[in-house]
Amino acid sequence: MSVYVILLLIVPAVSGLNLTNEEVTALLSFKSSISYDPDDSLSNWNFSIDENPCSWNGITCKQGKVVSLSIPRKGLVGYLPAAFGSLSSLRHLNLRSNRLFGRLPLELFFVKSLQSLVLYGNSLSGPLPQEISNLTSLQNLDLSHNLFTGLIPSSLIRCQRLRSLHLSNNNFSGPLPIGFGRSLVLLERLDLSFNSLNGSIPGDIGELSSLQGTVDLSHNLFSGLIPPSLGNVPDNVYIDLSFNNLSGLIPQNGALVNRGPTAFIGNPALCGPPLKRPCSSSSVVVSSPSSSLPFQPNNYQPMSSVPNNGISDNHRGMSKGLVIAIIISDVIVLFVIAFVFFYCYKRATSSLRKEKVEEIASDNNKGNNSRKECRCFFAKGESETISEDTEQIDLVPLDDRVRFDIDELLKASAFVLGKSWMGIVYKVVLEDGLNLAVRRLGEGSSQRLKEFKTEVEAIGKIRHPCIVSLRAYYWSNEEKLLIYDCIPNGNLSAAIHGTPGMVEFKPMPWTMRINIMRGIAQGLAFLHEFSPKKCVHGDLRPNNILLGQNMEPYISDLGLNRLVNIVRGSSLLPSERINTDKPQIQQTDVPGSPAPKLGSCYHAPETLRTLKPSQKWDVYSYGVILMEMISGRPPMVLLDTSEVDLVKWVEFCIEQKRPLADLLDPQLVPELQKENEMVYVLKIALACVQINAERRPSMRNVVDTLDKLTREIDRSL
Repeated sequence: MSVYVILLLIVPAVSGLNLTNEEVTALLSFKSSISYDPDDSLSNWNFSIDENPCSWNGITCKQGKVVSLSIPRKGLVGYLPAAFGSLSSLRHLNLRSNRLFGRLPLELFFVKSLQSLVLYGNSLSGPLPQEISNLTSLQNLDLSHNLFTGLIPSSLIRCQRLRSLHLSNNNFSGPLPIGFGRSLVLLERLDLSFNSLNGSIPGDIGELSSLQGTVDLSHNLFSGLIPPSLGNVPDNVYIDLSFNNLSGLIPQNGALVNRGPTAFIGNPALCGPPLKRPCSSSSVVVSSPSSSLPFQPNNYQPMSSVPNNGISDNHRGMSKGLVIAIIISDVIVLFVIAFVFFYCYKRATSSLRKEKVEEIASDNNKGNNSRKECRCFFAKGESETISEDTEQIDLVPLDDRVRFDIDELLKASAFVLGKSWMGIVYKVVLEDGLNLAVRRLGEGSSQRLKEFKTEVEAIGKIRHPCIVSLRAYYWSNEEKLLIYDCIPNGNLSAAIHGTPGMVEFKPMPWTMRINIMRGIAQGLAFLHEFSPKKCVHGDLRPNNILLGQNMEPYISDLGLNRLVNIVRGSSLLPSERINTDKPQIQQTDVPGSPAPKLGSCYHAPETLRTLKPSQKWDVYSYGVILMEMISGRPPMVLLDTSEVDLVKWVEFCIEQKRPLADLLDPQLVPELQKENEMVYVLKIALACVQINAERRPSMRNVVDTLDKLTREIDRSL
C-alpha cells in the first residue's frame, strides 16, 4: 500500500475544516518526505497540536483552499512528493535554500493555478519536464543553484506570462528553445548563467522588450555571432555574455553600445570595441547585403584605384617618423599645460580643504550617537535657499519601486543611527510604515553635480541579494542625501563582539557564521566580476556589513568614500587618510558598537603605496574579516605587552603551533567537533591575506571553495 493511501486513511475527519482530505493528505505527505528538520519548521503540522492546517507554519489559505506553501531557508532534507498535485489551488510554492533532492514530480506541473515556483538553492536533479507548458499562469520560475540537467524544454515558451526566469548554476545543456524571445515578451528578469547551454544566441532575443536589470548568459557554451538584435532590449539593461565561445565583431547598437569589456571577456574569438582585440578582415561577417557596415569594401573605393595625378607615392604624405615626432611633441605640450593647471589648482584649494577637514573633525567630536527621535533631518527652508547659478535636483529615484518624494521624506520620523566623518545616518519611517536608511552627507561643493550623478547612478544599478541597494538620492546646495534599504539587525561587528550595554549577547553558531562568510564572498564576487563596472569596495570592514532579518549579510557603503570626496571637493582615497606612523581611528556608524577599530587593520599593505584601489584590496579585507569571525578577536590583539594586528597574531599562533582552541572564539569551543571545517576556513583566510597581492585568490575562487565546503557539510549530515 502506498504512503499516499496510508496517509489518506489516517487523516482524521476534517468536515469541520475547509480543506479537502486530498489537500491535507498532500501536506502530511510532504512532512513525511522530510527526513531532517533542524529548526522544527514542521513541528505544528500535527492535528494534536493544531487542528486547522491553514494555520500551520508556511501555509496560507484563501476561500478554504491552500494557495501558498512557503518554507525557505530552514535546512529541510527530503524530496518533493507527488501528492503536491492535489493542491489544485496552489499559487505560490517557495522552498528555496533548503536541502531537497530528487526529481521534480510530474504531478506538480498539473497545478495550473501555480504562479510562482521558487526552489533556488537545493540539490534537485533530473530534467525540467516538458509538462511545464501546463503552467500557463506561471510568472516566476527560480530553479537556480540546483543540479538540473538536460535541455531547457521547448514547451517553456508556452508559459507566456513569465516575468522572471532564473535557471543559473545548474547543468542545463543544448540550445535555447526556438521562439524564446518572441514568445516570452513579458519577461523582466533572465539569468541562465553557469550552465552548459550551447548553440547560437537566438536572434529573436531582442524582442524581450520588458527586460530589466541584468540579462545574464555568462559562463555557458554559446557560440557564433552576437546577434545585433540583442541591442534592441531596453538601453538600461546590462547584458553579460562573458565566458562563452562567441566569435566575430561585437555589434555596436542599442543596449550593446558603451558597455565595458567585462560583459564580453572570456570569449577568445570576439573582437572589436570595447575589447582591445582588433578584428581581422575574416572576423567581420556580414549577415546580409543590406546590413552594410561602415567600412565595407563595396562602400569605399580602394586607394589603389584613385588616380594620383602624377604625384609619386614618396610625396603623397609625411613620413612615419615625422608624424610620430609631431604626436609626441603635442602630447608633451598637453602634459605640461595640465601639470601647470593642476599645480595652480592644488595651491588654490589646499587651504580651503584643510579648513573643511578641521570643521568636519570638530563636528564629529561633538556628535551624539544616541537614538533620539527627530522629526526631520534637515530644515526644509534651508535646502530651498539656493543660489541662482547652482543647479538643483529633487529626489531622484534609482528604482522603479520608489513611490515617495522629498516632502514625504521630510515629514517622516527619523532616528539617529550613527555619525562618522562620512556623515550622519538616520533610520527614517515613512507614514506608510516603510523603513529607510538615509545618509546625510551635508553641505559641500556644488560644482561637481555631474560627477556625483554619474557615480551615484552607477551604484544604483548594482542589485544583488548580499549588497545594500541604493534606492534614491537628493542633491541641493545645502543637502546631499543617499537613501538606502534599511537593514534591521545591526552590523557584523556587533554580532561578533556584542555592544556595550547589551542586556543579552547571543553568540553566532558556526553554521550561521559560514552562511555569512558565503554571503559576503558572493556579494564581493558579483562586484568584481558581474557588476556593470568591475567595482571595488575598497573599505570593507565588519561595521559596513549589515545583517538582515535572518542574519543574512549585506555589504554596505559601496562607493561611499568616492561620493563623500566629491561632495567635499576632495580626491582622497582611503589609503591617503592613513598615517603610517599613527593610524587614524575610524568612528563607527552604529551607536554602542565596540571600541573604534584602527582603519588600517582591514586595509591591504599595498594601500599605503598605491592610490588605485584593486580587487585584491577587498580580498585582503575579507581575509581579515574571516579571521575575526573565527577568532572572535578584534582587529588589534594584545600579544605579550604590545598590540599587533589580527593577521600577525594568527600567524604567530600558527608558528608557535598553538592548539586550535587558542585561536577560536571561546563561543565556538563547544563546537570543536567541526574542527575540520574551521581549519578549512582558516586556510582560506590565510590565502586572502598574503602580502603578495597576486597570490591572493579571486573572490570567485573563494565562493567556489566555500560552496565545496558547504556541499561536504551537507553530505555528512
